Amino acid sequence: MGSQLLKKVANIVRGLAADAVQQANSGHPGMPIGCADIGALLFGEIMNYDPRSPKWPNRDRFILSAGHGSVLLYSLLHLSGYDLSLDDLKNFRQLDSKTPGHPEYGETAGVDTTTGPLGQGLANAVGMAVAERMLAKRYNTDKFNLIDHYTYTILGDGCMMEGVVAEAVSLAGHLGLGKLVAIYDSNDICIGGNINLTFTEDVAKRFEAADWHVIDNVDGHDIIALKKAIEEAKKVSDKPTLIVAKTHIAYGSPTKQDSNVAHGAPLGEEEIRGLKEKFNLPKRKFYVSDKVKEFFSIRQKEMKTNREQWEELFNQWTRVNPELKAEWDLGHNLELPVDLTEAIEELEIKTPIATRKASGEILQKIADKVTYLVGGSADLAPSTKTYLSKYSEIQADNYEGRNFRFGVREHAMGAIANGISVHGGLRPFVATFFVFSDYMRPAIRMAALMKQPVIYVLTHDSIYLGEDGPTHQPVEHLESLRAIPNLKVLRPADAEETKVAWLEAMKRTDGPTVLVLTRQGLPSIDKGEGLKDFAKGAYVVKRDQDADLFLMASGSEVALAIDVAEILKAKDKRVQIVSVPDRDEFVKQDITYIEDLLGSQDSFRVVLEAGISQGWYRLLNNRYHVVSIESFGASGPAVELADKFGFNAEKIAKDILNKL
Repeated sequence: MGSQLLKKVANIVRGLAADAVQQANSGHPGMPIGCADIGALLFGEIMNYDPRSPKWPNRDRFILSAGHGSVLLYSLLHLSGYDLSLDDLKNFRQLDSKTPGHPEYGETAGVDTTTGPLGQGLANAVGMAVAERMLAKRYNTDKFNLIDHYTYTILGDGCMMEGVVAEAVSLAGHLGLGKLVAIYDSNDICIGGNINLTFTEDVAKRFEAADWHVIDNVDGHDIIALKKAIEEAKKVSDKPTLIVAKTHIAYGSPTKQDSNVAHGAPLGEEEIRGLKEKFNLPKRKFYVSDKVKEFFSIRQKEMKTNREQWEELFNQWTRVNPELKAEWDLGHNLELPVDLTEAIEELEIKTPIATRKASGEILQKIADKVTYLVGGSADLAPSTKTYLSKYSEIQADNYEGRNFRFGVREHAMGAIANGISVHGGLRPFVATFFVFSDYMRPAIRMAALMKQPVIYVLTHDSIYLGEDGPTHQPVEHLESLRAIPNLKVLRPADAEETKVAWLEAMKRTDGPTVLVLTRQGLPSIDKGEGLKDFAKGAYVVKRDQDADLFLMASGSEVALAIDVAEILKAKDKRVQIVSVPDRDEFVKQDITYIEDLLGSQDSFRVVLEAGISQGWYRLLNNRYHVVSIESFGASGPAVELADKFGFNAEKIAKDILNKL
């Protein structure tokens, strides 16, 4: 397509972006106006997609890592024919609109991932590019090139400053992701002013050092130069490509071009008039020319034809490869084998055993049954027990594997997993020590926001990890993760609960799940019939008729609660023990169930948990006792730490009796 017509598309985008932000009296006009030429080229000529089928598996992916420039994406989605009207653009940033302040996955057709926290979009793009290569290896045959698409992302100076980009770029270069094209909107402006105030490194050399192909100093407003750069990028198959596009923020704005004031505030009516005069746009708001409408109408027909040709190819592939098709359906629909539950329940695990080790045995069995399950750890597979022993690992020369070596890159690991998940076709899990969930928390939050079923295996869950000391002992982390909406946090008490926890995680497809697991060995707990209520978040482990004491605990402290109960029973106390693997789910139950487990509001309730106690007070009343850790831990053997911090059955029983 001629560059002159694409330039007209870019100018229409500039007008729409300026008008939408002005009408909302809120937003970021500078980046969309500056990147309009890049967006026009991608959506007008380069990318393969079909607005009528926004989830088409073989479409090119586009990730606006600089998510504050959302109106750029919305304008392009509207023009190219997605279900996004001009009225939606006029409703930019308004409550319940399809055009929220930052792109939100699942809210707007054509948005491939939620972006806004800078840098995570680039890491998501790495995950999508990895997923494309893995699925190509799984499903492409000599006769059928079924999976073959690119991942494009635009990131800005702010993204480049974020640590998650450094992590993701490093791994992407190592993996040789030749179908990943990152376009750097290098306009030298950040919120506070010129980036030379804080950011003077040579980005191109940094990416070259990470084994990327770099095309430097491309005029970001020259569509012919941009097209040439992308064509060059596509010729490099063994490295991801960074295109450094030199742009002007708020390009064409009479007085605000190249100024930080254009970053995050409306330009103003007078400034917009000057902008439109420069680009020969009518003064009226939200103008789209007939020429641009006609251009995208023709392009829509071409894109529809491309997609239909692929679907015919897919149908031919299906007839020839019914077994691969069955596997495809399982992976893209996240369906579980009918015999998975039975296979896990029948798995014999010798106890006592650390729940991380039990989890490892369970994971191996699940991986055999669920072929689309893939994952890895942040250089901790031997400790987290998450390496799939029967399968190879993902490397630049091998995308047939199922194990990832993420390296010590927790934040990128989480964000890459999100990218794999939103791409579709695979189910990712990732693993690290529980305390290092801090490094991954932003990505965990994004998975919860996007309702992505990523599984987090977080081990070494308390002070009981011992001699590594307080830097490695999580005390606030259970509460911290429980505070994230739509994140299921499970802390199993023994190997049997760990089986059920894994099954719960695998069944959940509308959000992420955390499995919090021990370093130390735990005994098998006699639960009677109680385990059947695991999904309710809590259940009775040991029931005493007419109990007057109710002990709640999660994880390793359930076994401690049993020891405490034995001492109390010797003092003629009637004690009921409740395991609470999922406290958030438990508090959602009706009051009848809660009081069946914890007694009436007059009962004496006890909580044992080797972490901070803050959220437990929702389940307590006026008569209670809490054993928790409200300080950092210490370095020493686990048994000595238990005594130091009060997790001693005799002491706990004595304290309870003193309160009664």
